[in-house]
Formats: sequence, structure tokens, C-alpha cells
Amino acid sequence: MQTVIPPSPPVLLPISGSLVGFPVRRVYCVGRNYAAHAIEMGHDPDREPPFFFQKNPDNLLVADRAFPYPPRTSDVHHEVELVVALKSGGTDIPVEQALDCVYGYAVGIDFTRRDLQAEAKKAGKPWAAAKAFEHSAPVSEIVPVEAIGHPANGNIWLKVNGELRQQGDLDQMIWKIPEVISELSRLFTLAPGDIIMTGTPSGVGPVVRGDAVTCGVDGVAALAVTVL
Repeated sequence: MQTVIPPSPPVLLPISGSLVGFPVRRVYCVGRNYAAHAIEMGHDPDREPPFFFQKNPDNLLVADRAFPYPPRTSDVHHEVELVVALKSGGTDIPVEQALDCVYGYAVGIDFTRRDLQAEAKKAGKPWAAAKAFEHSAPVSEIVPVEAIGHPANGNIWLKVNGELRQQGDLDQMIWKIPEVISELSRLFTLAPGDIIMTGTPSGVGPVVRGDAVTCGVDGVAALAVTVL
């Protein structure tokens, strides 16, 4: 069928060691998945059921490009996260089968307009304006499972202008990767091309124009972003 306007091109993430790209269908995010971050945001770190929100595929910023400081905010925060890319999906996926759905892993940043998020929380409103804005999710190359396996532990970190701001370990996740995939599949039908941002360790904080942000998950990938 022809379209009345030109269709948007697919969002493609680069794959390490490959000339082909990973087409993104949906972007899911896990909230407060590290206990120390839950505490710093004023929440109980007990293992309550996970909650999720979404960004849009075109919110992704391909590796090592500049991040333009967004409008309507004066308090943008960095949140470094392990990113999971799915090659298959389904509904009600058992935990023990969840890793079979994973194509590979990357590192990303969930940039957040914290002042808008605080206003939304206070008013009981959605977080879309705080989370799903243009270029709000820089992501590194995806590294296939065949190259690194399934990381269950490892240093996750972020620096601003060379100063360490965030540091944790993947084994500190409240909900582990197989559990996240399984829980998501109980709420949504997962499919090839979905990516999941799995939460951030403590130490989130503001960035300003001119900042150089570097981050990584040891043994997986690294990412560099300049704030414009």
C-alpha cells in the first residue's frame, strides 16, 4: 500500500564487527532496578514487582554522537544502563528460557529531565516529557551474545569530565536480566528488535552544556557523549 507521506526510515543500531544494523522496534526501560539508586530517589529498595516505562525508537542516539541539551528544562540527569537487544520474543516467557531471546548487549544512557519528572511525580502524571524526548537515549554498538556471552556481573560506570559519578555492578540488579524479560513478556508481547534498558546504579546527577560524558559496562561496551 502506498502512503500519504514518506514512511520514517527504521532506526538502526550498529553491531560490533558487522556492516549490518540492528532494527529497533520498541524501547523498554526498567525503573529503580538497583537498590542504592532506589534509595537515592527516595524509594524503598525492597524487591517489589518491577515497573516499566518506554522511550521511542527515534529517541535513540547512535554511539558517540553529541547530545543536544533539551529545551524546557534546567536539570538533565545522566543514568548509565546495560542495554539488552532481543532477537526473538513472545508472551509469558519462562525465566529459564528468557536468555534464548537475547541477540546481544550494549551500554546506554537514559538522559532524564529530572525537574519535569519531579513535577510529574508530584502531580501523579506520566513521565513521557521527562524520559521520551529527542536524543534522550545514547546507545553504543551492540555486541552479540556469541562474542561475550550473557553478562551477569561486571563493573558499570559513568564519568563526567573524567570524574567518576556512577559505579556499580550488574549483580546488584534487583531484577536480573532473565527476570526482566519474563516480567515484561507478561505485560507486552515482546518481539525481535525490542531493546531493554535495565536500570541504573546510584550516583545519578546533572550534566551541563560542554560536559564530556563517558560510560561503560566492563567486558561489554563503552560510550562517549558530548553535551551541546
